[in-house]
Amino acid sequence: MSLITLFSAPKPFTNPHIATIQCNSIKSWTLLPDVEVILLGKEEGLAEAAQELGVKHIPHVGCNTSGTPLISSMFKLARENSNSELLCIVNADMLLLPDFVEVAKQAVGLKDKFVLLSQRWDFDITQSIEFTEGWQNRLSSIVHRQGELHRPAGSDFFLFPKSCYQDIPDFTIGRAGWDNWMIYKARKEGWAVIDCTPSLMIVHQNHDYSHLPGGKSHYDHPDTNINIRLAGGHAHIRYTILDSTHCLAGGKLVRPQMTSLRFTRKVELFLRAIFSFLPENMLENIVRPKRWKKRIQKIVNRKS
Repeated sequence: MSLITLFSAPKPFTNPHIATIQCNSIKSWTLLPDVEVILLGKEEGLAEAAQELGVKHIPHVGCNTSGTPLISSMFKLARENSNSELLCIVNADMLLLPDFVEVAKQAVGLKDKFVLLSQRWDFDITQSIEFTEGWQNRLSSIVHRQGELHRPAGSDFFLFPKSCYQDIPDFTIGRAGWDNWMIYKARKEGWAVIDCTPSLMIVHQNHDYSHLPGGKSHYDHPDTNINIRLAGGHAHIRYTILDSTHCLAGGKLVRPQMTSLRFTRKVELFLRAIFSFLPENMLENIVRPKRWKKRIQKIVNRKS
């Protein structure tokens, strides 16, 4: 029995760069202590990669009409095929280091129901990583020097106790909105939303969007509109790491430091609660007028 079950639905392994970074990521997961890995889906090359990397592969995941895996089915299969105390959905382009497990162990001792998330580090990797002794320290050092800490929007993993997230809508993986809903759901249920950015490093291997129609970002994909509808509307997909209730630092839970971004977000949520009876388009003009958006964008640009 492992502490954590990591599960993911990788992209097809047909694009050489995507194949390389996905193999890098999955290999880094297998080197973590007290962790098992489940890969879901029938994408081309996935079965062979799972066998080569020595991880569990479940092909029969529920999909939408376009053949893209559904988050609800992924969660169901992960629960049914895991004996772990904790589950973690993670994108297949993310490198995880041993501090990931240490943070999970700390969280278990602090809260009964929670979700862990963090900002990622963006870094260009084009070749297979040599996972020789000391690779974690070498990677961490070069990413700190040459990588960029991503702004606090978008989440690439969610780690939570198996008792959480029992009712997941049929979101489509790889499209926008579902990750924001995960934070909204946790806040609604009163779980601790723990930002562990100060306590770990997760590395996103940069890539293009050639796997999507027209090479456009997932924000422009029609399935994103379906995700938004399933989430209950735009108000439920505006949640980001800025909405975390706690921060994990030095093995202790503390309240997140109040920044201009967090303050702006708190004001927005307050106004949304007051004017919740208004239609979404009118509410948007009240809580996020153009002058606010410009101010927020300037702050984001300075942080990113």
